[in-house]
Amino acid sequence: MNVSVVLFTSDLRLHDQPALRAAAEAREVVPLFVRDRGVMDAGFAVPNRLAFLADCLRDLDAGLRERAAGWCSGPATSSTRCARWPPRPTPTRCTWRRTSAPTPAGASSGCGGRWRRRGRRLHVHDTVTTAVAPGAVTPASSDHFAVFTPYFRQWSGQHLRPALTAPRTVRVPDGVGSEELPDRPGAEELSPGLATGGETNGRRLLARWLRDGIVSYEDLHDALAADSTSHLSPHLHFGTLSPVELVHRARQSGGPGAEAFVRQLAWRDFHRQVLAARPSAASADYRTKHDRWRSERSAREDIAAWKEGRTGYPRSTRRCAN
Repeated sequence: MNVSVVLFTSDLRLHDQPALRAAAEAREVVPLFVRDRGVMDAGFAVPNRLAFLADCLRDLDAGLRERAAGWCSGPATSSTRCARWPPRPTPTRCTWRRTSAPTPAGASSGCGGRWRRRGRRLHVHDTVTTAVAPGAVTPASSDHFAVFTPYFRQWSGQHLRPALTAPRTVRVPDGVGSEELPDRPGAEELSPGLATGGETNGRRLLARWLRDGIVSYEDLHDALAADSTSHLSPHLHFGTLSPVELVHRARQSGGPGAEAFVRQLAWRDFHRQVLAARPSAASADYRTKHDRWRSERSAREDIAAWKEGRTGYPRSTRRCAN
């Protein structure tokens, strides 16, 4: 095996990165992130997301360079051009993670068919963005679980693969060019207190969470004023942290807080398996009851009605705790 391409999408990390570890079996590796214009134009390109993504890419670039690797950032492009990138040297194998949801501005496996037709071996990896792969747990009568509790019972009994260490070296072939990494938007465009992206910061937050926060998670995770959640959601979304590693490390810490946290990670997997089986759930009601979520009032009147409890939702359907 001479040259392998690893296509990063929403798995922007070095630790527990099956696609990268598989690619590293080749003599040389081209780490590739392609900024997909189609995803950017679909609403991703807002300042907060672009800032977090820029942090992630720069941190990943630094981690690769520490391992004697260069970084290849493809152009803003379509999957058609992605299949021809990089033009030299010609890779013999391409690896990436399987996707069941839109990626953070990175080109997805739409490249796969074109790469295959060009005679390249393709390897697609599960459990990179979920702890249990979508489709790995199914009921007897359907292609996915529509209710969480029975899903969680089977999910809890699944054997998770071990978390992988980061590769020590990543050798990139000579002559592979790289585009400039994206700039971070200016502070005046960003929300106050915006989280810093990147695997380095994500792993720092995880260590702090396991040391100081998870023990009280069961009691405080619904207390808004307590601010006692993990703050790891953006890192899971961009893939700077591995859900497989999070489940393993939470279970190792033990206690009711860890169990409650693992349950929330299972909820995340649950919705991913719903989305994989029913892609339309990303933009339409999963169980439609023909609800009218907006009235014909002006936005100002809607807000006032919400504040005063006059939303117009049928009284007969309200649930009151006595």
